[in-house]
Amino acid sequence: MLLGEGGFGKVYKGMLQTSKQNVAIKRVSPESKQGMKEFISEIMILGHLRHRNLVQLLGYSRHRNELLLVYDYMPNGSLDKFLHGQDRKDLDWVYKFNIIKGIASGLFYLHEDWEKVVIHRDIKTSNVLLDGEMNARLGDFGLARLHNHENGTGAHITNIAGT
Repeated sequence: MLLGEGGFGKVYKGMLQTSKQNVAIKRVSPESKQGMKEFISEIMILGHLRHRNLVQLLGYSRHRNELLLVYDYMPNGSLDKFLHGQDRKDLDWVYKFNIIKGIASGLFYLHEDWEKVVIHRDIKTSNVLLDGEMNARLGDFGLARLHNHENGTGAHITNIAGT
């Protein structure tokens, strides 16, 4: 079941056979110019991160040109579809505020609380996913970069990345 697609390829809904857990499977397109680089970035960065407001990478597969990433399934989809899609629904301020706090909490973890500084570089509503309780989780770390905490000074990136 196709959930969405972007420049990287397509995302499908799947189910793990043993646990019956729903998952999202990102199939990186072999035609993607940055496919392998983004695949490795997702594994190297997201594979080490654990936070309630980040999408959890459950596993990956690389067989020949087939690149697959397996994540927690987010039943409410992306914030983008919720705000601008055909099935658009109005969110009351309690939900909006909770989503904003979730995004801020995830970004604070990436920038301050983890052992390294993670610069996401592609924050947008289609990369904010909503779980079953409408909690926000940041996803798509294909353009993310790691930096050391440098005596309180932040990482300086001048290249444009993302959308």
